[in-house]
Amino acid sequence: MSDLIHLENPPLIYEQSLGKDAAVQEHVVPTMEARAEREEPVVTRKELWSYYLYYNGDNGVGPLGFSMTLFQSLATSAGYDPVKGPGSSCTASGASGQCVLPWAGGTKSVNSIVLVATGVSFAVMALMFTTIGSAADYGRFGRWLLFVVTVICWASQFASMSLTSPDKWGAAMALYMVGFISYGATLVFYAAAFPRLARNTSHSRDLKRKYEAREISREVYEVEESMEKNRISNISSMHSAVGYIATLCLNLTLLLPLQNNPKVDNYVLVLVNGYWVLLGIWWFIFQQPRPGPQLPKGEHYLTVGWKQIWYALKQHKKLPYTFVYLFAFFLLADGLNTTGTLVSICQNDKFSSSFLQNTYLGLAQAITSAASTLEFWYVQRWRKISTKKMFIVTNVVTILIPLWGMIGLWTDKLGFHNVWEFWAYNVVFGLFQAPYYAYSQTMMAELTPPGFDNMTPNNKLQFFGLFGLSNRASSMIGPNVVQAIIDDTGNN
Repeated sequence: MSDLIHLENPPLIYEQSLGKDAAVQEHVVPTMEARAEREEPVVTRKELWSYYLYYNGDNGVGPLGFSMTLFQSLATSAGYDPVKGPGSSCTASGASGQCVLPWAGGTKSVNSIVLVATGVSFAVMALMFTTIGSAADYGRFGRWLLFVVTVICWASQFASMSLTSPDKWGAAMALYMVGFISYGATLVFYAAAFPRLARNTSHSRDLKRKYEAREISREVYEVEESMEKNRISNISSMHSAVGYIATLCLNLTLLLPLQNNPKVDNYVLVLVNGYWVLLGIWWFIFQQPRPGPQLPKGEHYLTVGWKQIWYALKQHKKLPYTFVYLFAFFLLADGLNTTGTLVSICQNDKFSSSFLQNTYLGLAQAITSAASTLEFWYVQRWRKISTKKMFIVTNVVTILIPLWGMIGLWTDKLGFHNVWEFWAYNVVFGLFQAPYYAYSQTMMAELTPPGFDNMTPNNKLQFFGLFGLSNRASSMIGPNVVQAIIDDTGNN
């Protein structure tokens, strides 16, 4: 990347990606933040690799994928066909395709129950991120918060070993929700470490030194700094995809020889979780302390987040494009997460909640994810394309996926009715959604004014907390709307 320094007319990342906010952000760099950067330790090789390895293990195969599959499978086995009445099987050869369970004095579709569990989980995440998410940037609280939610997620996954019969579908729902909530929390608090990590690499420090010594221009500094953020973000996303591949390949060592064992799905969840424990523990060992400021006098950990949201809302005139991005990302994340959940439900219905078939489909997604993340990064570096333009490309495909599903309203030939469509979905998702997650994080880092990415005593804004809220907790709306539609129509 050193050749970027010699560009005659380098693209202005802040001008292309941020618009008018750039002018504002140039004037909000607090001297206290500059001093804090110099005092923070430089990122070591072990620390950076442990950061990557954590995400390698935290790939979502267990809490995001197989836990829901096991929950849906047990619920389907415990339910009955409403057309044929109680006692009938939802999976019998002559079944209507509908499946209900007793729910709140009546009955409810199994797929709706899965969506309710997902929607409630997102609501809990919204409350949690708003209440304690901002507190993570004070002192050493954030470091321990990530550790606690990680351990909770690990425990919920290991506890899935007890889910061996249909009558335990309620426990499966509870463990799925605990695992899903804690998994979402790990992603948010893991991402919150990104700004401090990216600005303290040896390359970032060297760039800062050269800029302050007037050896390079501001334009070159911004290009190089953006590329360094993209490098770390893309490599971490690639590690998540590589971890996804490795985990799924490990699953085959159990799913193939033990495919007739009734507990093989439980064994797989334990194996997946063990992989994460083995790789994720090193981040808590090698992470260097970069504590935030002390909690201001008169503030409380449970209320400071709500005050920050109110304060943040009052800054919209100063940073209009930052808030436009947060609002747009709120809607986009809700649509993406809801679409992903619904396609997963349809996929489980199509393949009878088969862990083996989901593993094959997951491999198709994971391999394309790893390849596309690197490809997007090399194309961006080669053509010097701004983060904003790269992100827009991924957004176009994100919108096309639910539009394809809508076709299924009018025909049974297309719209996630066929086996090949689920293969195509996983390939397309891998090609464009892995870069989507990487560039969405980098966009937020670039839209966050220097000194605003994590709290300082002079600035009580925490934009990455709002980003986490938009990214994960926004999706409490979509699942609840969709489950109501399924209940009313009986159709996914």
